[in-house]
Amino acid sequence: MAIAYFSTWTTYGTWLPGDPRGWYQRALGLQEPDALRRLEALLRMTDSVVTLGPDQRRVVEQTIVDHCAIRRWTLHAVNCRSNHVHVFVTAPDRRIELPREQFKAWCSRRLNDRVPAPRAHWWTERGWDEYIDDEEVLAIVVAYVLEGQGPR
Repeated sequence: MAIAYFSTWTTYGTWLPGDPRGWYQRALGLQEPDALRRLEALLRMTDSVVTLGPDQRRVVEQTIVDHCAIRRWTLHAVNCRSNHVHVFVTAPDRRIELPREQFKAWCSRRLNDRVPAPRAHWWTERGWDEYIDDEEVLAIVVAYVLEGQGPR
């Protein structure tokens, strides 16, 4: 049984299929850079790229804290960066994707409350989730989320 879930997702348009850093394709894993694939993804975008500023990052983190309190989930760590979010949470008896989906939805609502023109897309469609079922790994992941992301 999982102790917690480690979830990561990116902001809209910041890590597209074909990206020069490599990219993840569902069911196929990590893929090599592909300039044509990236161009196709850019052309399909229906909104501008999202880079979160300091105030927006605070809104995202506070929304996640608040949502965990409402749902009575244990938040081990959260770190919102300009182009991605890491959350480490215990949410008993839940599908692994549910916390991430809930966080993305509520963060989108709160961010839209603070802009003159609400956006349709703040985040990528999916994200990455991993079960953590070991206390030692739990400590390593918390340290990574809180301290391994570099300066704020």
